[in-house]
Amino acid sequence: MISERKFQKEIDRIIANAIREDVGDGDHSSLACIPEDATGTAKLLVKDEGILAGVAFAKQVFDYVDNGLEIDVKINDGDVVKYGDIAFYVSGNSQSILKAERLVLNAMQRMSAIATKTNTFVQKLEGTNTKILDTRKTTPGIRALEKWAVKIGGGENHRFALYDMIMLKDNHIDFCGGITKAIQTTQEYLNENSLGLKIIVEARNLQEIAEILENEGVYRILIDNFNYEDTSKAVKMIGGKCLTESSGGINLETVREYAQCGVDYISSGALTHSVYNMDLSLKAV
Repeated sequence: MISERKFQKEIDRIIANAIREDVGDGDHSSLACIPEDATGTAKLLVKDEGILAGVAFAKQVFDYVDNGLEIDVKINDGDVVKYGDIAFYVSGNSQSILKAERLVLNAMQRMSAIATKTNTFVQKLEGTNTKILDTRKTTPGIRALEKWAVKIGGGENHRFALYDMIMLKDNHIDFCGGITKAIQTTQEYLNENSLGLKIIVEARNLQEIAEILENEGVYRILIDNFNYEDTSKAVKMIGGKCLTESSGGINLETVREYAQCGVDYISSGALTHSVYNMDLSLKAV
């Protein structure tokens, strides 16, 4: 996973680009009818149920737009919310509040949806030793927000991008000419370039599990699209020699049974690519 400093730079870029996209040369609706020195207060109203996420991000947005705005937080990231709850109040320049409004709402609605869905998976896994992971199946340009939301919901982040972990999937293996060759050439590449990246290798069947295990230096084996029986067999074959991860169409109905096969992780793209935004509003007080 990327460092906190690098992650924060991603968040800074998201805010700057989103304000550029939305505001352009000015919020002319506000400029046209609200005096420059007008002040006011608005509340973030929850009109849904679930896990709230994005409060800390909202504070950064407001600060970016106008560091004179004051935020009074009533509900924190990761807290359970219900219809009618007020997450925070923001006070200060009225034009600034309106300039930040849409970015705050768009981000918090999606982040809260992701945190809520992630938390349902976490609850399904309660009592097992398996953790839920996100994937790179994220919305282009806002990956940092979506992975942040997964963490708020109680999940874990997989690699952030292509640069912070090696994952040898089926296409890499096939293009390279086989599992062993892919692993060995990858290790040579990492040594030549002084890169300390961990290696995950995808297996499509038990025969590939056996071949992966013949090689040293594999951090985790991705047990992809296996049924329950073969997943259990794969975990026994691996026997703690490296970490295990199940993936491939695993949903809320099947996630616990895969966990009971003994895998360390289960990854699901659905945490980020299949959610319905939480209903939130920013209303003047």
